[in-house]
Amino acid sequence: MKVLEEALRLTRDGRSCAMATLVQTSGSSPQKAGAKMLVRDDGTVAGTLGGGCLEAEVIQVGLSAIRDGRPQTISIELTERAGGLVCGGKVQVFVEPMAPEPELMILGAGHVGKALARLARFAGFRVCVVDDREEYLQGSEFGDALKYTVASFTDPFHNRGVSRNTYVVVATRGHLHDYAALKAALSTEARYIGLLGSRRKRALLFKRLLEDGLPDETIQRVITPVGLPIGAKTPEEIAVSITAQLIEERRKDEISGFSHSCGGGAVHEDGTVKAAAAGPG
Repeated sequence: MKVLEEALRLTRDGRSCAMATLVQTSGSSPQKAGAKMLVRDDGTVAGTLGGGCLEAEVIQVGLSAIRDGRPQTISIELTERAGGLVCGGKVQVFVEPMAPEPELMILGAGHVGKALARLARFAGFRVCVVDDREEYLQGSEFGDALKYTVASFTDPFHNRGVSRNTYVVVATRGHLHDYAALKAALSTEARYIGLLGSRRKRALLFKRLLEDGLPDETIQRVITPVGLPIGAKTPEEIAVSITAQLIEERRKDEISGFSHSCGGGAVHEDGTVKAAAAGPG
C-alpha cells in the first residue's frame, strides 16, 4: 500500500514514475510474484523486488518506460553471471509508466478562460489560471479544484515549471497581452500552445514575433484559431471546442483518423465573443 500511495502522491505532484511488478517466477527468487517496486523519475525507488542486479536493471527499464510512455515486460535470469545473485531462478517483471495528469495553464481570466478552466478540470487536466488582475481570479467561478496565479503576462509562469506535460492556452484581453504571453510561452517546452482569436490577430502577432527574431518554426508551434471547428460561438461552446482539441493532443498517439484543423472564437477588447471561421488556422 505504501508503494501505491507513493505513486499517487507523485502523480498528484505532477511527477512521472513507473510501477514494476514481479508477475512470474521460476526456481529460486528473492521475492514472490506480486511484489512491487516504484521507480521515480529521478531513479530512486520505493519498495523492493529483492535488490542487487535485478533492481538495477528494473530501474533502467523503468526510466526508459517513463521516457517512452510505454509499458515493458522483461525476463531476468538470476545467476552469478548476472551480478552475484545465486538464486538460480528466473523472473518476469512488468513495468508500467504512470504519467501525471497533464497541466493546463490558461493565460487570461475572461469569459472563455473561466469556462475552459471548469471544463478542462472535469476532463482530467490540472488547471492553473493566470491573470494580472487579482479581482478577476476571485470567487467561486473557477471551482475549488483550480489554482490561480496573479502575474504579469510578460512572466506568466512566475517561476513555475513548464514541461512537455504542460498545455498553454493564451486568452488575454488584448493584442499587447497576447503578444507578451505568446512570447513567454514559446520560450518554454510546453507540449501545446493555443491562441484564442481571429486569423487577423494571428497575422499581426506572428509578424511581430518574426520581427523580434523568433524563428518561423518556433512560431508555428502556436495553434490558432484554437479549438476544433464545431461552429462554437458562446464562451462555453468555445471552451468545449478547445477542451476537445486538448484531449485530441493528449491522446494523439492512441487515435487516428481525426482532423487537426482548428476553429475557435475571437475575444475583443471589450470582452465580447465572436465566432471565428472554421478550418485550418
